[in-house]
Amino acid sequence: MAGETFHPGERAVQDRAGVRDRAEHVGRGIGSVIPAVAARFLSDRRTIVVGAADHEGRVWASMLSGPAGFLATEGASTLAVAARPVPGDPLAAVLGGPAEVGTIALDPAGRRRMRLNGRSVPDGRGGLLITAEQVYANCPKYIQRRHPLDTPSAPELLDSGTRLSTRQQLAVTTTDTFFVATAGPDGRVDASHRGGHPGFLSAHGPDLLSWPDYPGNNMFMTLGNLELNPAAGLLLPDWETGGALLLSGRAEPDADRTVWFTVEQVVELAHASPLSWSAPEYSPANPPVAWT
Repeated sequence: MAGETFHPGERAVQDRAGVRDRAEHVGRGIGSVIPAVAARFLSDRRTIVVGAADHEGRVWASMLSGPAGFLATEGASTLAVAARPVPGDPLAAVLGGPAEVGTIALDPAGRRRMRLNGRSVPDGRGGLLITAEQVYANCPKYIQRRHPLDTPSAPELLDSGTRLSTRQQLAVTTTDTFFVATAGPDGRVDASHRGGHPGFLSAHGPDLLSWPDYPGNNMFMTLGNLELNPAAGLLLPDWETGGALLLSGRAEPDADRTVWFTVEQVVELAHASPLSWSAPEYSPANPPVAWT
C-alpha cells in the first residue's frame, strides 16, 4: 500500500535522494479520513491556502480567510470551507465549479501545519466542499511564528501582467514565507509551504526566481510533481497588510535541488485577507542565506 502512495515522479526523486524507505515510512501516515485532532486544528484556523489549475492549465495558489470555524469537517472525509476567492483572484472562476485542489492550513502562532488534497465543489452557499483524498500533517520546520491581527478592508486588484515590477521583485527578495502549488500526472494538486530567512527566495530579474529546496519530510511531493509537470503557482502573502502576490509559471529543479521558476503570469491583490500579522519570530531551523 505504501508503494501506491507515490506516483512515478515522486518515486524518482526519492530514489535520487536515497530516501525511498524513509518516504514510504512517512507515507504510511497519509490517509483519506480527517482525524479528530486534524478537525480541531482546522476549526481554529483563520486561513487556508488552496492550489488549483485554471481553465488554461496554469497552476495558482491562493489564500482563503474567515473567522475561526470557517473550516469545518462534515463526516469523516469532507472539509467545508465557508469562503471563496476574492474578486480578481485567478481561482475565483475555477472554484466556481468542480476542481482538483491541494490545500495547506498553517498555524504560524503555534508553528503547525497540515495538508488536505482532494476534489472541491461549490456548496451552493458561497463556499466549498472538499472531499479529502490525502490528509497528513507536516513538521514545524521553517515556519516563522506570527500572531494574527484583524484589519478588514475591501479586496482590490492592484496589478496583473506577465512580469514582475521592481517593487514586486523587492517583495520577493524580502519574503520569509511563500506557498507553492503543483499538479501531478493525474491532475491532482498539492499545495506546500516554503520558509526561510529573507533572501532565500531570489529574484534574478522580472521573470526568473529561484529558491533552495530545504530538507523536509522526504516525500518530495512538490519536486515529484515537477519531475513530470513543470506547471506551478506561488503565493507570497504580505503579512503586514493582508495583500498577496500570486504568480503562475514553470518550475524546474536543477541537480543541486535549486528550483528555478519562470514567471508567466502575475496578479497582485490588496487586502486579499482581512488579517495582518505580527512581526516574525524566525524558525530556528532556517538555514543561513548565502547572498550573491
